Amino acid sequence: MPTDLQALNDLAHVGLGTPAADEAFERFARLVRRHLAVPAAAVVILSDDGTPAAGHGHERSGTAASPPDDELLHLRTGLARPVVEADKPLVIEDVRDDRTFGAGPVVRNLGVVAYAGFPVHDLRGRPIGALVAVDDRPRRWSPEALATLEDLAAACSAESRLQAERERARRVQHAAVRANRRSRFLLSLSEAFAGAQSVNDIDAVIADIGTTGIGARYCGLALVDTDRRGITYTSLAHVEPGFPASFRHARLTEDRPVCEVVRTGKPLFYASDNELITAFPEVAQYSNHGLGARAFLPVLSPSGTAFGIRPGGVVGVVVFVWEREARNDQDLFALGAALAQYAGDALERAWLLDERRRAATTLQRSMLSRLPQIAHLDLACTYSPATRSDQVGGDWYDAVPLDDEASIFMVGDVTGHDMRAAATMGQLRSLLRALAWSHDAAPSELLRLLDKANDGLGLRASGTAVLVRLDRVKHGGGTYEVTWSSAGHPPPLVLRQDGSVDRLDARGDMMLGVVPGIRRTDHATLLRPGETLLLYTDGLTEQHSASEDEALSGLEKTLASLADTATAALPITLVRRLIGQDQHDDVAVLAVRVRRATMPSNRSEPGTARVERKVADDLSDLAPARLWIDDMLETCGVPLAQRRTITLLASEILTNALDHGRAPISTVLDIDPARVRVGVRDGSPVRPRMKDPDVREFGGRGIQLLERLASRWGVDRHVDDDDTGLDEATRGASRDRGRGKTVWFEIDREP
Repeated sequence: MPTDLQALNDLAHVGLGTPAADEAFERFARLVRRHLAVPAAAVVILSDDGTPAAGHGHERSGTAASPPDDELLHLRTGLARPVVEADKPLVIEDVRDDRTFGAGPVVRNLGVVAYAGFPVHDLRGRPIGALVAVDDRPRRWSPEALATLEDLAAACSAESRLQAERERARRVQHAAVRANRRSRFLLSLSEAFAGAQSVNDIDAVIADIGTTGIGARYCGLALVDTDRRGITYTSLAHVEPGFPASFRHARLTEDRPVCEVVRTGKPLFYASDNELITAFPEVAQYSNHGLGARAFLPVLSPSGTAFGIRPGGVVGVVVFVWEREARNDQDLFALGAALAQYAGDALERAWLLDERRRAATTLQRSMLSRLPQIAHLDLACTYSPATRSDQVGGDWYDAVPLDDEASIFMVGDVTGHDMRAAATMGQLRSLLRALAWSHDAAPSELLRLLDKANDGLGLRASGTAVLVRLDRVKHGGGTYEVTWSSAGHPPPLVLRQDGSVDRLDARGDMMLGVVPGIRRTDHATLLRPGETLLLYTDGLTEQHSASEDEALSGLEKTLASLADTATAALPITLVRRLIGQDQHDDVAVLAVRVRRATMPSNRSEPGTARVERKVADDLSDLAPARLWIDDMLETCGVPLAQRRTITLLASEILTNALDHGRAPISTVLDIDPARVRVGVRDGSPVRPRMKDPDVREFGGRGIQLLERLASRWGVDRHVDDDDTGLDEATRGASRDRGRGKTVWFEIDREP
C-alpha cells in the first residue's frame, strides 16, 4: 500500500504538488459556478503539512478585486482545511455567524458569506482537498445544489486518482527504461572489459564506452605511480584538445582535480568549465573553454593486493569531458561511476595476468640455458614471448657440445600456452639434453628415446622438436656434416655462401607424445664455412593471412636479405621483421654459423696474424667486413667477450671512414699474443672529431667508445713517398692525391 508521502508525491508529479492550475479541475470549478449560480468555486488540494499544494478556482467576472495569486491560493487553503480535517461535507448559509470561519481572512479578504464544501479523496480514500462553492451573500443551499456538489467532488476524486495512476505508470515505465539502459550499459561494460588484457586495452575500452555509452566527448585514464607520489595519464590520445604533454604527469601534492580525487578518494563533478576553473584555477591554462561538464571519478582496487595498498584504495582516476553543461544528472554520474568500478576490476585483473605471465616467463627463461662457446661456430638465439599477457608457451632451444668436433642443437615446442606448458618444456628439454650428452646416437634415435621416456615417466607431453647434429669433416676445410631428425617440426633453413636459402624440408616424422617409441628417420646435408643453420618454432611463420608454404617462403626471403647481418643480431632481427609488435605465439630462434677458417699465410705462430682487406666505398660492405674481422679473431683464438668489443670498435671506425672519408678504404688486422690492433685507412686527411651527441641521436659516439673501451688508439697521417724526380708543383699535387690517414686502436689480450 502506498504511504501518505507516496500519495502526495504522486499528486506532485501530476501537477498537483505545485501551486499551478490544472485544466481538468478548472473545468469542475466552472461547472460548479455555472450549475449552482455562485460567484466563485474552487478545487483546493492540501500538502502533507496543510499548506496549499494546488488550487484551481473560477470566479465570476466583475467581482471585487482579488488578492495576488499566491495570497489567493493560501486563502483558498482556509476554505478547504475544515472539510479535510472533518473528512465530511461542510455547508454554511452565513459564515459570519459560524465559528468555523468567523471574521477571519477568508471572510474579510475573499468576501465569503455562504459556503458549501465537499472532500476530495486520493487513491487510499484519504481526504486531500475540497471542492468548494461560495457566495457573497447569505444562501440556503438546496438539496439539488448539494447533490451536484457531491457528484462533482466525487468526479474530482476520480480525476485525481486517474492522474495519479497515470503518473505512477509513467514513472514506472521511466524507471524501467532507466533500469534497462543501465543493465545494457553494465552488460556492455562487462563484455568490453572481459577482453582487456593490459592497461592500453583498458584505456581503449574507457574511451570507447565513455563516448558511445555515456556521451562524453573526451575521456582519459590516469594511474597512480608505483611509489604513490604522482599520477600519470596512460595516454593523451583521448584527452581534450590542447592538453599539454607536460601535464601528463603530476605530483599528488599539486592542486589539480586528479590529484584531489586520489587524496580524498571522492569523485568530483563540475557542471561547466567555469565551475572547474573556479575550483582549480591552475587548469585554466589548458582547459578548453568551449567544452562543458567534467567528471573525475576514482578507480578503486577491490583487494588492493595487486598494488600493495589497502582494499578499496585509489589506483587511478577516470576523466570524462562533455561538450555541454550538465547539472544534477544523477543517471550520467551513476553510469560514469560504474565504468570506473569496472576499470578498477580490469586493472587488478590485468596486473595479476601480467604477474602470472612474468612468473611463467621467468620460469621458462630460467630453464633455457645460456649458449656455450663452441670452437669454429658462431651461435645466437632469442626467445620472444607472445604479447598477450595470459600466454606463455613451451618453446625452447638448447645446444650441447659433445667434443671439439661434434655438437648437438635442438629446438622444440611443447603444446600449450600456460605455466604447465613451461614446466613440461623444462622437463622434456632436460631429458633430451641428458640423452644427447650420454648417448652417442643419431638424432632420430635420441628423439625416439625421448618419446619413450616421455611416456614411461608419465609426462605424456605432446609437442614438436627438431634435433641437429654437426660433425666437423676431417680435412674438409671447416665443413660440417649435418644430420637432423624432425618430430613434426618446421623445417630447418640453411643460408648458403652465395646468399641463397635451402629449406631442409625432407619429410618429418610424427610429433612427440603420440606413438611412443615409433621409428624415426635421419636426414643429412653439409654446412660450409660462412653458412648459417637456422632452427625456429612455428611462431615465426604462423601468419594468419598466409598459408604455411607462403609463410616459409617469406621467412626464406627475409633470411636471404639478412645475409650480411652479424649472427648475434640475426634471430631477433628475424622476429622483428616477420612478426613486429602483434605477436600471438611464443617464438624461439637458434642460429648456428660456421666461421670461415681464415689462415693467413704469414702466421708465424698460433694466435698471430697480420692481414689486410679492402673495403668497398659503400655501407653495404660494412657487415661483410665486420664478419671478416670476427672470423679472423676467432681463428686466432681471441675470446668471445673481447671479439665483441673489438668488432664494435672496428664497426665504428669503418662507419666513420665510409660516411666521412674517401676511397680507397682498407682495414688492417694485426694480432699477436699480447694485443690486437685494428686500423682503418682511407684517402681523407680529415681527422675524426669528438662529439657530444644528444641522447636521442643514434650516432656520433665512435670516439667516446674508443676512449672508454680501447687500450690505446690514435690517428696516423700518410703521404706518398714515391714522388722523387717531380717538380714542386707536381709533387704537391701528388701528395694531395696520396695523402690520407689510418684510425687505429689496440686491445690488450687476456692472459
